[in-house]
Amino acid sequence: MTVFLAVVLGVFLCGLYRLFIVPRRVGRWVGSGFVASDYGLAPREQLDPGRPGPPPAPYRIKERQAVADAAWEGDWRAAEAYVRAAGEDWDEHWSRIELLWQVAREDDAWLDAWRAAQPRNCDAATLHAKLMVHRAWEIRGGAYAHEVPKERMNRFRAMLPAAIEEARKAALLDPVNPGPWVVMITAARGAQYGHDQFQPLWEELVARAPHHYEGHWQTLQYWCAKWFGSDRRMMRFAREAVRKAPPGSPLAGIYLHALSELTGRSGASALSATPAAKGILKQVAASFDEVAPDDERLPALRHLLAHYMLRSRMYAAALDQFRLIGPWCGAEPWRKDGDPAAAFETARGTAAKLSRAPSIPTPQVQGIGR
Repeated sequence: MTVFLAVVLGVFLCGLYRLFIVPRRVGRWVGSGFVASDYGLAPREQLDPGRPGPPPAPYRIKERQAVADAAWEGDWRAAEAYVRAAGEDWDEHWSRIELLWQVAREDDAWLDAWRAAQPRNCDAATLHAKLMVHRAWEIRGGAYAHEVPKERMNRFRAMLPAAIEEARKAALLDPVNPGPWVVMITAARGAQYGHDQFQPLWEELVARAPHHYEGHWQTLQYWCAKWFGSDRRMMRFAREAVRKAPPGSPLAGIYLHALSELTGRSGASALSATPAAKGILKQVAASFDEVAPDDERLPALRHLLAHYMLRSRMYAAALDQFRLIGPWCGAEPWRKDGDPAAAFETARGTAAKLSRAPSIPTPQVQGIGR
């Protein structure tokens, strides 16, 4: 019994040491002795909290601005051509729908003109349905249901079925296009769809685009505990996304969003550091290595990956991610405390210190990469 108590006490003291003593010592070292460039990291003075990663290529910025300007001037043809050019690359197709939605939020007269000129255009109809969904959510707001005024909640609940019906009509215009089904999945949780109503929407989506990133993200929200699932159901769905992520797709990042949902409600204790959990993070990292470096979703996902690797005590692996991230620190894990550069510096300094990584004489070229 005495031996058992000694073991328990030893484990308890080790836990206290890790929780309180180690972070304080590392924090002091980061503040006074950490030289980022010694570890192949961007120097502290180069940190940029304005973005999660490098800006898009200039030609992409120019193209998007031209589409927006044309629309605001009343010409919908540039928008139609822009989204049509994505073809059946359904993630890119949806990304372009998202841009057009941002444009239409400010002024949708051009969208009305597009729909009038091409009433059988699935993209125009999908964009209209998506706009309806988001206008409904803007009326509801982000508060908990019991905090939303009854009049606003009634309007919200009346608008969502109409948006879903518009999306269903859009789906008839192009049977292979998954966009309308993404809209329906997005609206389903607000419309209080039960599992038997939601599952057919999911099946229709993956029949058209089995690895659709936004479709998976919206479905993850449906399966989380605050809506119509549970922590177990959400994490099972997220692990499945990692398993089936094809080369070149950032779909494995869905798992990181699930961790954010889980820890955001339950705190640090909700994060498992078992060998199996660490193995999934390694799989996510390996999947990201196959994603094109200029994929604009990748930088923010690498920040999440580094964050959760660090919390799982995968210090060397986290340090590898921080090297790939470069100087950009305007991402969600670091922004919540109001000083992203300081939080980012502490995190990567902790990874460097606790990984026991040797200094690198010649700093690596910084930036998001493979």
